[in-house]
Amino acid sequence: MAAGKSDLWTRVGSAIVMFAIAGTALWFGGIAFGLLLLVGGALVIVEWLALVRAMGLGGGAKAALTVLGPVAILGAMTGLWFIRDALGMTAALWVFGMVWATDIGAYFAGRAFGGARLAPKISPSKTWSGLIGGMIAALVVGSTIADRGGILGVPLWIGLIMGLIAQLGDLGQSWMKRSAGVKDSGKLIPGHGGLFDRVDGLLPVALILGGLAFAGQLAVRAAG
Repeated sequence: MAAGKSDLWTRVGSAIVMFAIAGTALWFGGIAFGLLLLVGGALVIVEWLALVRAMGLGGGAKAALTVLGPVAILGAMTGLWFIRDALGMTAALWVFGMVWATDIGAYFAGRAFGGARLAPKISPSKTWSGLIGGMIAALVVGSTIADRGGILGVPLWIGLIMGLIAQLGDLGQSWMKRSAGVKDSGKLIPGHGGLFDRVDGLLPVALILGGLAFAGQLAVRAAG
């Protein structure tokens, strides 16, 4: 019991520190946010490559993951920076909010309803009810921030898609860890594991939305 409480407080304390650092950088934007993304992206790449090296994959698959992973991570970090720099803090908070809501909604829906396992061979704790709950939570939070923040040109139902994508990113990382025979991607964050463990759902969402935002800006400039 004492060990469990100690671990809980460690996780809570780490979460508060991470939220404070990320929130401060997000608020100031510019160099502060860019530096956070640069350092965070580099750390995630290190953890990614360590997992790939430990996975029992053939040469071709391992080479592909070694190259494509860092490229995708850098693309996601660039996408987040572009959204914050070009579209503002509310747009960046919208991205983060949908991912956070997905994690929270999936956790509580899975605990409340249980049911059939989503991918028992990859992540035994995940359920179909959790998947649906996470998607609905992302829809609610995403549409609320978009409405209150005046984010235009974005369909409100996009939260459902981003909630699904975030959980697919989580499953993908779970597959990597299971293949590598490890519980966490690293030991950087006390009580939470590695940084990759905390941003696995954010990466694909940021990559996609960052790409869409950049394409949208190009289209606007071309039309102007």
